[in-house]
Amino acid sequence: MGHPFELDKDIALPGTPEQVWAAIATGPGIDSWFMGRSEVEPGEGGRTRFTMAGEVAESTVTAWEPGKRFAYRSDPGPDGTFMAIEYLIEGREQGGTVLRLVQSGVLGDNWETEYEAMRTGWDMYLETLAAYLAHFAGRAGTPVAAFRPGAGEPDEVWAAVAGAFGLTGPVTGGEPVRLELPGLPPVDGVVDLVGLPTYFGVRTSDALYRFLHSGTDRGNVLVLGHHLFAADPDPARAEQAWQDWLTRLPIG
Repeated sequence: MGHPFELDKDIALPGTPEQVWAAIATGPGIDSWFMGRSEVEPGEGGRTRFTMAGEVAESTVTAWEPGKRFAYRSDPGPDGTFMAIEYLIEGREQGGTVLRLVQSGVLGDNWETEYEAMRTGWDMYLETLAAYLAHFAGRAGTPVAAFRPGAGEPDEVWAAVAGAFGLTGPVTGGEPVRLELPGLPPVDGVVDLVGLPTYFGVRTSDALYRFLHSGTDRGNVLVLGHHLFAADPDPARAEQAWQDWLTRLPIG
């Protein structure tokens, strides 16, 4: 039996409504802060395509008001489950923009676990959107992903990730970090996102690095979802280097 749900979040963002629109309603914009790869066919009735780990999900655009409102709804599954997303954009006279996100639909039997994963996941991605607009607005990011199922319990995983970045003790925002990654230039930046035991992020001069733990109920998967803003990124090389790093990480 399906379980209807609704999730409502809002966030104050730097930038104009036009900049926020470009970030949430175009494929290159979405790729700059959200996981996977996205394509958007403009206009009501257009199609969206989201690709992640070889899986493709398609939706139909149900609202298209540039600078104000963007919404889409997924194709229903055989069991009647579906997802709908609505973004509402409001500019502020004193500057900046408020974005409201409403996600609704019907979840399957494991709905409580899925709902919690979406709730905490959106916290990370909306904060990443804010970081993108603050530091890389107008630039298109290249998404890079890697996965490690069965990575281990959150405490073990985050201790290993923090240690790899040279961190000891409680992790706090603003701390300088450095990671040596075979095959790629060193990662020199600062901690810019702390939502442990679920997520952790680092910002450099040309990238946003994001690490997400799925939780015990969802297989203890450690997910890397990075966004590269260098002039000539090589996503295949970067994904392989990060997957190798993830495989070698002493966890699980």
